[in-house]
Amino acid sequence: MTELRHCRTKEAELAGLLLEPESATAEIRSHVDACPGCRQELESLRATMGLMDTWAAPEPNPYFMTRLRERLGEAPPLGWFARLRTSFVYGMRPHRRPFATMALSVALLIGGGAYLGLSNWMQPAQHSVDEAVVDDLQTLDNNAQVLDVLESLSDNNNDDGDGAY
Repeated sequence: MTELRHCRTKEAELAGLLLEPESATAEIRSHVDACPGCRQELESLRATMGLMDTWAAPEPNPYFMTRLRERLGEAPPLGWFARLRTSFVYGMRPHRRPFATMALSVALLIGGGAYLGLSNWMQPAQHSVDEAVVDDLQTLDNNAQVLDVLESLSDNNNDDGDGAY
């Protein structure tokens, strides 16, 4: 069990032994010599690398780009929003990025300000206790003035001599 766990920790070093044998430590070399599982894994990696060395990438067709451009020309024209999105996603020029960032920042500031303005508009104004006392005193003072005016009017009506209201 401990040998299996030890081999799993050494598996990562097998690729280093395969690709750069001179930089491998003596400990990993002695482990590979002593462990048949690791030796078999190293040989399997060597065989895979040998097969990959023999593989050659196929040559591209010389008319590939011509046919691709033709097929792209056959595509239906895009609408204004799709063209705008495509230019931002795939063809964003470096000098456009600061302008796009600035426009997005301005839009966020305007939207946030409008939201705050509307949310404050919907809430009633909150007065402090001191303001409420002052408002009450002003109301009483206005009422006293109204009562004085009404009393003076009633006194004037009583002075006319008809005695009736």
